[in-house]
Amino acid sequence: MPAPVLPWLDYRWSFDYPVGMFAAVCTRLRGAPARLEELLRTADAAVLTRRREGRWSAQGHAGHLVKVEALWQKRLAEYRAGAGVLTAADMSNRATEETDFDTLRPDDVLAAFRAARASTMEQLDPLTIEDAARTAHHPRLDRPMRLVALCVAAAEHDDHHLAAIHALLRPLAAPPTLSSRARADRA
Repeated sequence: MPAPVLPWLDYRWSFDYPVGMFAAVCTRLRGAPARLEELLRTADAAVLTRRREGRWSAQGHAGHLVKVEALWQKRLAEYRAGAGVLTAADMSNRATEETDFDTLRPDDVLAAFRAARASTMEQLDPLTIEDAARTAHHPRLDRPMRLVALCVAAAEHDDHHLAAIHALLRPLAAPPTLSSRARADRA
């Protein structure tokens, strides 16, 4: 049985990432649209929009990445402006819930994420190591966070949803079968 995807709110980080990681983390963020495209491009539309247990479909997870990009961009602007406190996330995910991503074409969702992430990268690319060391208070975590740590959290958030999409796109698990020994024992 494959490993389950840990709920996002159960993730824990140390936040002591060296600012020297900034360029590498930005490269990881830049690659997320290509990794999402790789996952979605070959999947059947019915599989992309299939929901399990009332949760988001694979395409819904992709749409969430589109919607949350606005928060990352707002927080980047706050760091650049020297804000003391970052904007809180809407933990109800209202923007994702209000947009029925399952009714959209997969290519449109992919294009929206690629465009949104490109805009984020336009904000990140000119930043320096000194900028990566800037600190602001993260409201949900109730702690100061350097910009480099926020970028790691954004990359981890991408990976969390990519893992969830991957799990949703795998074929549903086949029912367990009896081993040949167990069948022989039952006979």
